[in-house]
Amino acid sequence: MTTIHEAATLLERSLRTRRDILGRTRTGVSRDALQRLSAPATASPAPAPGIAPDSLGAIEETVRACRLCAHLAASRTHTVFGTGNPRAELMFVGEAPGADEDRAGEPFVGRAGELLTKIIAAMGLSRSDVYIANVLKCRPDMPPGSSGNRPPESSEMANCLPYLRRQIAAIRPRVLVALGKTAMAGLTGADEPMGAMRGRWFEFENIPLLPTYHPSYLLRNGSNAEKRKVWEDMMLVMEKLGMPISAKQRGFFLSAN
Repeated sequence: MTTIHEAATLLERSLRTRRDILGRTRTGVSRDALQRLSAPATASPAPAPGIAPDSLGAIEETVRACRLCAHLAASRTHTVFGTGNPRAELMFVGEAPGADEDRAGEPFVGRAGELLTKIIAAMGLSRSDVYIANVLKCRPDMPPGSSGNRPPESSEMANCLPYLRRQIAAIRPRVLVALGKTAMAGLTGADEPMGAMRGRWFEFENIPLLPTYHPSYLLRNGSNAEKRKVWEDMMLVMEKLGMPISAKQRGFFLSAN
Protein backbone atom coordinates (compact mmCIF):
# COMPACT_ATOMS: atom_id res chain seq x y z
CA MET A 1 0.00 0.00 0.00
CA THR A 2 1.81 3.12 -1.21
CA THR A 3 -0.82 5.77 -1.89
CA ILE A 4 -3.99 7.20 -0.41
CA HIS A 5 -5.85 6.13 -3.55
CA GLU A 6 -4.76 2.50 -3.07
CA ALA A 7 -5.93 2.60 0.55
CA ALA A 8 -9.29 4.04 -0.51
CA THR A 9 -9.64 1.31 -3.17
CA LEU A 10 -9.07 -1.46 -0.63
CA LEU A 11 -11.55 0.14 1.76
CA GLU A 12 -14.14 0.49 -1.02
CA ARG A 13 -13.81 -3.19 -1.97
CA SER A 14 -14.12 -4.31 1.65
CA LEU A 15 -17.23 -2.18 2.24
CA ARG A 16 -18.80 -3.30 -1.05
CA THR A 17 -18.32 -6.99 -0.12
CA ARG A 18 -19.78 -6.39 3.34
CA ARG A 19 -22.76 -4.52 1.82
CA ASP A 20 -23.41 -7.32 -0.66
CA ILE A 21 -23.49 -9.89 2.14
CA LEU A 22 -25.41 -7.96 4.82
CA GLY A 23 -27.35 -5.42 2.80
CA ARG A 24 -27.37 -1.65 3.04
CA THR A 25 -29.66 -1.52 6.10
CA ARG A 26 -27.18 -3.57 8.12
CA THR A 27 -24.00 -1.75 7.07
CA GLY A 28 -25.24 1.86 6.65
CA VAL A 29 -23.09 2.22 3.50
CA SER A 30 -24.82 3.81 0.47
CA ARG A 31 -23.94 3.28 -3.18
CA ASP A 32 -23.03 6.99 -3.49
CA ALA A 33 -20.53 6.68 -0.65
CA LEU A 34 -18.92 3.68 -2.35
CA GLN A 35 -18.69 5.58 -5.63
CA ARG A 36 -17.02 8.54 -3.90
CA LEU A 37 -14.44 6.21 -2.34
CA SER A 38 -13.61 4.54 -5.66
CA ALA A 39 -13.37 7.83 -7.59
CA PRO A 40 -9.79 9.05 -8.30
CA ALA A 41 -8.51 11.73 -5.96
CA THR A 42 -8.64 15.28 -7.26
CA ALA A 43 -5.40 17.23 -7.03
CA SER A 44 -5.42 20.59 -5.29
CA PRO A 45 -5.30 23.49 -7.72
CA ALA A 46 -1.79 24.79 -8.31
CA PRO A 47 -1.05 28.34 -7.16
CA ALA A 48 -1.08 31.01 -9.81
CA PRO A 49 2.35 31.35 -11.49
CA GLY A 50 4.62 33.97 -9.91
CA ILE A 51 2.42 34.56 -6.87
CA ALA A 52 3.95 33.67 -3.49
CA PRO A 53 1.53 33.10 -0.60
CA ASP A 54 3.62 35.36 1.67
CA SER A 55 5.67 37.60 -0.61
CA LEU A 56 7.54 40.66 0.64
CA GLY A 57 5.06 42.86 -1.21
CA ALA A 58 2.10 41.27 0.57
CA ILE A 59 3.80 41.61 3.96
CA GLU A 60 4.64 45.25 3.25
CA GLU A 61 1.01 46.00 2.40
CA THR A 62 -0.04 44.48 5.73
CA VAL A 63 2.56 46.56 7.56
CA ARG A 64 1.45 49.73 5.80
CA ALA A 65 -2.09 49.22 7.08
CA CYS A 66 -1.05 48.18 10.61
CA ARG A 67 -2.67 49.98 13.57
CA LEU A 68 -1.55 47.68 16.40
CA CYS A 69 0.35 50.58 18.01
CA ALA A 70 -2.26 53.30 17.57
CA HIS A 71 0.08 56.03 18.84
CA LEU A 72 2.74 55.13 16.28
CA ALA A 73 0.24 54.85 13.44
CA ALA A 74 -1.03 58.34 14.30
CA SER A 75 2.41 59.95 14.39
CA ARG A 76 4.28 58.23 11.55
CA THR A 77 4.90 59.75 8.13
CA HIS A 78 5.68 56.42 6.49
CA THR A 79 6.06 52.85 7.60
CA VAL A 80 9.65 51.68 7.04
CA PHE A 81 9.58 48.11 5.79
CA GLY A 82 13.01 47.23 4.41
CA THR A 83 15.30 47.57 1.43
CA GLY A 84 17.81 45.58 -0.56
CA ASN A 85 18.08 42.20 -2.24
CA PRO A 86 14.97 40.06 -1.57
CA ARG A 87 17.18 36.96 -1.95
CA ALA A 88 20.07 38.28 0.14
CA GLU A 89 22.30 35.87 2.02
CA LEU A 90 23.06 38.57 4.60
CA MET A 91 20.40 40.60 6.44
CA PHE A 92 21.00 43.47 8.87
CA VAL A 93 18.34 44.24 11.49
CA GLY A 94 18.25 47.49 13.44
CA GLU A 95 15.90 48.58 16.19
CA ALA A 96 13.59 51.25 14.70
CA PRO A 97 13.40 54.04 12.13
CA GLY A 98 14.54 57.54 13.08
CA ALA A 99 13.30 60.87 11.80
CA ASP A 100 15.23 60.58 8.50
CA GLU A 101 13.90 57.10 7.87
CA ASP A 102 10.34 58.12 8.74
CA ARG A 103 10.51 60.87 6.11
CA ALA A 104 12.08 58.64 3.44
CA GLY A 105 10.23 55.41 4.19
CA GLU A 106 13.55 53.54 3.98
CA PRO A 107 15.80 52.17 6.76
CA PHE A 108 19.25 53.53 7.58
CA VAL A 109 19.35 56.64 5.39
CA GLY A 110 20.78 59.09 7.95
CA ARG A 111 24.34 59.37 9.25
CA ALA A 112 24.20 55.91 10.81
CA GLY A 113 22.97 54.58 7.48
CA GLU A 114 25.88 56.18 5.66
CA LEU A 115 28.29 54.47 8.05
CA LEU A 116 26.51 51.13 7.61
CA THR A 117 26.89 51.54 3.84
CA LYS A 118 30.65 52.04 4.31
CA ILE A 119 30.88 48.93 6.51
CA ILE A 120 29.05 46.88 3.88
CA ALA A 121 31.37 48.27 1.17
CA ALA A 122 34.44 47.32 3.26
CA MET A 123 33.12 43.74 3.18
CA GLY A 124 33.18 43.87 -0.61
CA LEU A 125 29.40 44.19 -0.90
CA SER A 126 26.86 46.91 -1.65
CA ARG A 127 23.48 47.72 -0.14
CA SER A 128 21.86 46.08 -3.17
CA ASP A 129 23.57 42.79 -2.21
CA VAL A 130 22.20 42.66 1.34
CA TYR A 131 18.82 43.30 2.96
CA ILE A 132 18.31 45.93 5.67
CA ALA A 133 15.32 46.20 8.00
CA ASN A 134 14.32 47.10 11.54
CA VAL A 135 12.44 45.25 14.26
CA LEU A 136 9.99 48.18 14.50
CA LYS A 137 8.42 49.39 11.27
CA CYS A 138 7.30 52.80 12.58
CA ARG A 139 9.34 55.59 14.10
CA PRO A 140 8.80 55.71 17.89
CA ASP A 141 6.72 58.79 18.58
CA MET A 142 8.20 61.79 20.39
CA PRO A 143 6.47 64.41 22.55
CA PRO A 144 5.34 67.46 20.55
CA GLY A 145 8.22 69.87 20.04
CA SER A 146 10.85 67.28 20.92
CA SER A 147 13.69 66.38 18.60
CA GLY A 148 15.80 63.26 18.30
CA ASN A 149 14.70 59.67 18.55
CA ARG A 150 13.71 57.36 21.38
CA PRO A 151 14.29 53.61 21.69
CA PRO A 152 11.26 51.42 20.95
CA GLU A 153 9.42 49.89 23.86
CA SER A 154 9.36 46.11 24.29
CA SER A 155 5.59 46.03 23.70
CA GLU A 156 5.99 47.93 20.42
CA MET A 157 8.66 45.52 19.22
CA ALA A 158 6.53 42.54 20.27
CA ASN A 159 3.70 43.86 18.06
CA CYS A 160 6.07 44.17 15.09
CA LEU A 161 8.12 41.00 15.52
CA PRO A 162 5.62 38.78 13.63
CA TYR A 163 6.07 41.01 10.57
CA LEU A 164 9.84 40.68 10.81
CA ARG A 165 9.55 36.90 11.17
CA ARG A 166 7.53 36.76 7.95
CA GLN A 167 10.00 39.11 6.27
CA ILE A 168 12.95 36.89 7.22
CA ALA A 169 11.06 33.76 6.15
CA ALA A 170 10.44 35.31 2.71
CA ILE A 171 14.08 36.40 2.25
CA ARG A 172 15.67 33.28 3.79
CA PRO A 173 19.08 34.83 4.55
CA ARG A 174 21.97 32.61 5.59
CA VAL A 175 23.17 35.06 8.25
CA LEU A 176 21.48 37.76 10.36
CA VAL A 177 23.28 40.67 12.01
CA ALA A 178 21.56 42.50 14.89
CA LEU A 179 22.67 46.13 15.01
CA GLY A 180 22.67 47.15 18.65
CA LYS A 181 21.46 45.84 21.98
CA THR A 182 17.85 46.95 21.42
CA ALA A 183 17.60 45.09 18.11
CA MET A 184 19.02 42.00 19.79
CA ALA A 185 16.47 42.31 22.60
CA GLY A 186 13.66 42.66 20.06
CA LEU A 187 14.78 39.55 18.18
CA THR A 188 15.67 37.24 21.05
CA GLY A 189 14.73 38.90 24.34
CA ALA A 190 18.43 38.97 25.30
CA ASP A 191 19.24 41.42 28.09
CA GLU A 192 23.04 41.47 28.13
CA PRO A 193 25.41 44.36 27.44
CA MET A 194 26.49 44.47 23.82
CA GLY A 195 30.11 44.14 24.93
CA ALA A 196 29.26 40.71 26.35
CA MET A 197 27.24 39.57 23.32
CA ARG A 198 29.28 40.72 20.33
CA GLY A 199 31.60 38.18 18.82
CA ARG A 200 29.26 35.32 19.83
CA TRP A 201 26.89 33.48 17.53
CA PHE A 202 23.23 33.15 18.45
CA GLU A 203 20.26 31.82 16.44
CA PHE A 204 16.96 33.25 15.27
CA GLU A 205 14.52 30.93 13.49
CA ASN A 206 17.45 28.49 12.99
CA ILE A 207 19.49 31.21 11.23
CA PRO A 208 22.92 32.17 12.62
CA LEU A 209 22.61 35.57 14.31
CA LEU A 210 25.54 37.80 15.23
CA PRO A 211 25.04 40.93 17.37
CA THR A 212 27.30 43.93 16.96
CA TYR A 213 27.30 47.62 17.85
CA HIS A 214 24.84 49.89 16.08
CA PRO A 215 26.52 52.30 13.63
CA SER A 216 25.27 55.20 15.76
CA TYR A 217 27.47 53.87 18.57
CA LEU A 218 30.51 54.28 16.32
CA LEU A 219 29.42 57.83 15.50
CA ARG A 220 29.66 58.60 19.23
CA ASN A 221 32.66 56.39 19.97
CA GLY A 222 34.66 56.40 16.77
CA SER A 223 38.08 55.25 17.97
CA ASN A 224 39.92 52.67 15.91
CA ALA A 225 39.63 50.27 18.87
CA GLU A 226 35.80 50.40 18.74
CA LYS A 227 35.71 50.29 14.95
CA ARG A 228 37.95 47.23 15.09
CA LYS A 229 35.41 45.41 17.31
CA VAL A 230 32.67 45.90 14.73
CA TRP A 231 35.03 44.97 11.92
CA GLU A 232 36.03 41.74 13.69
CA ASP A 233 32.32 40.90 13.87
CA MET A 234 31.97 41.57 10.14
CA MET A 235 34.88 39.24 9.41
CA LEU A 236 33.09 36.54 11.40
CA VAL A 237 30.08 37.11 9.14
CA MET A 238 32.26 36.92 6.02
CA GLU A 239 33.80 33.67 7.23
CA LYS A 240 30.35 32.22 7.96
CA LEU A 241 29.26 33.10 4.41
CA GLY A 242 32.45 31.68 2.88
CA MET A 243 33.55 35.10 1.59
CA PRO A 244 37.26 35.68 0.93
CA ILE A 245 39.04 38.03 3.35
CA SER A 246 42.13 39.77 2.06
CA ALA A 247 45.21 40.63 4.10
CA LYS A 248 44.26 44.29 3.72
CA GLN A 249 40.80 43.63 5.15
CA ARG A 250 42.26 41.69 8.08
CA GLY A 251 44.37 44.72 8.93
CA PHE A 252 41.56 47.30 9.01
CA PHE A 253 41.55 49.54 12.15
CA LEU A 254 44.49 47.80 13.80
CA SER A 255 46.50 51.03 14.13
CA ALA A 256 46.09 52.91 17.39
CA ASN A 257 43.97 56.04 17.33
